[in-house]
Amino acid sequence: MSTASALWEGDPCCAIDLTEPVEDYLKAIFALTSEGLPASTSGIAGHLGVTPSSASTMVTRLRRAGLVDQVAWGQVHLSSHGMAHARSIVRRHRLVETFLHRQLGLGWDEIHREAEVLEHGLSERVTDLIDELLGHPRRDPHGDPIPAKDGPHDESGDEPLSAVPVGCSFVVGRVSDRDSGVLRRLEDLGVGPGSTLRVEGSPERRGRTVRADGSSAVLDDELVDAIRGAVVSGTHPGEVRR
Repeated sequence: MSTASALWEGDPCCAIDLTEPVEDYLKAIFALTSEGLPASTSGIAGHLGVTPSSASTMVTRLRRAGLVDQVAWGQVHLSSHGMAHARSIVRRHRLVETFLHRQLGLGWDEIHREAEVLEHGLSERVTDLIDELLGHPRRDPHGDPIPAKDGPHDESGDEPLSAVPVGCSFVVGRVSDRDSGVLRRLEDLGVGPGSTLRVEGSPERRGRTVRADGSSAVLDDELVDAIRGAVVSGTHPGEVRR
């Protein structure tokens, strides 16, 4: 039984088994809406790599179980009940990533795939023990905030690098963990959470020329889209660290 299942065992309003696919869908909706994207059937399908018809069938099941609410034709958001489950799943995932990176030495380009497998089998007790062992980390190795066991959680506050004007300094807060190749390329450039970049130009459609640690580099659209953080006015690379 998954952590989410254990949390809600016996709760009559949860009329669905918290299987791995159900947890994956809840996490996908959480990810899309956290990024300000619509959780549409096509968006969910693309995020999970399934067909739109499969996504539509599961979304209908989630809606009937009270885990999502329909906000527009073909679009949903998590209900308060669904959000509680989603945060539990996200917490497990990000704690597992942090454990694999810190304790086992796996690279930040490897841990997402491993955590996708391990997150479904952790009990609440083991999750809490991992959290305690790690010293209750606030962010995972990719910079994503780790939800606390209890209390509010906020995924907002990070601005995409693509929106940063030329001439501004930018502190990298988090990097998308969905593409291991992107993570390896950023690591080769020395760019990750805590890095300070100065945006020097936009040579491509949405790409950026940035300066980090005294060197200039051109980040293509794929790399730019993976980076979010905070603009720091009137600073230079190296002056600001998280």
